Amino acid sequence: MSMHADTIALIDIADLSSPDTRARLAVARAVGDACRGIGFFAITGHGIAAAQIQQAFEAGHRLFDLDITTKDALSIRRHGHNRGYVALGVESLDEKAAPDLKEAYNLVWDGAPDRAPNIWPPIADWREPVQAYFDAVLAVGRRLHRAFALDLGLAEDFFDDKLDRPMAALRFLRYPPAGPAAADRAGAITGAGKPGTPESTAAQAGAGTHTDYGNVTLLATDGVPGLQVRSRDGRWIDAPHLPGAFMCNIGDCLMRWSNDVYASTPHRVGPPPRLRHSIAFFLDPNPDALVSALPGCVPAGQVPRHPPITAAEHLRSRLAATYGTGTAG
Repeated sequence: MSMHADTIALIDIADLSSPDTRARLAVARAVGDACRGIGFFAITGHGIAAAQIQQAFEAGHRLFDLDITTKDALSIRRHGHNRGYVALGVESLDEKAAPDLKEAYNLVWDGAPDRAPNIWPPIADWREPVQAYFDAVLAVGRRLHRAFALDLGLAEDFFDDKLDRPMAALRFLRYPPAGPAAADRAGAITGAGKPGTPESTAAQAGAGTHTDYGNVTLLATDGVPGLQVRSRDGRWIDAPHLPGAFMCNIGDCLMRWSNDVYASTPHRVGPPPRLRHSIAFFLDPNPDALVSALPGCVPAGQVPRHPPITAAEHLRSRLAATYGTGTAG
């Protein structure tokens, strides 16, 4: 499959589980073309049932419908460690712009004894289906890394032992429709300007222009438009909603690992026309994984574009820029 720099490809990844090496390579080439091009692609054939995705969205609705006092008690500012509730106006993904008009809730992979535990909301029958969805999307993210490895000329299992204790995060997101009420709520929380000032206008972004931090993101959306991707020539492209598909994109960590062969592409969420829900899964490597230019990604006679860094150090630096402080893992 050929790729254009401004095209978001739809790729069926079912053959990544095929015993036929040529079939797996064909998927890997399609994924690699997208990663070298616009850095975004959509996937089907991932094996997660539509009913399970819908169940996850229903969990997100129940979560954000909690009263503000309950949500504030679950706040990331109270608990730290990138876990819990993020209120409107707390994050600034674009550090030069007004705070983001979105709510979020972060859950992480906490399967190691040295990780801080998740903050689970007090909702009956909520944890089990959400954890099952987390595990299912994590499996897809790990499978995609086999495509990355094949495409980059590595052993197919190259990333396996670098993703067995991942800094993975599942993030429920809710974007209010643009308007004075949303801006006023964000201003009340952050002390930003009053409605009508540049800091809180109807055009304030749901999520400011940014690149993602880790290796790969898998995003499920509810069909309400908002996600925009910047093409290589600087144009903003509306990402399509493809029912049953995940929208995927490369993050800064994998771009760095590939010596910029793969592209971490700026994107944003504009003010949605109505309430918008999405669920993002961010897959970062193990904290101690050394992110160093991969063999074959550095042209002969050249030096790597980035010095080696551990995945934890990389993530910590990015979280600090977003929240003012941050703890990896």
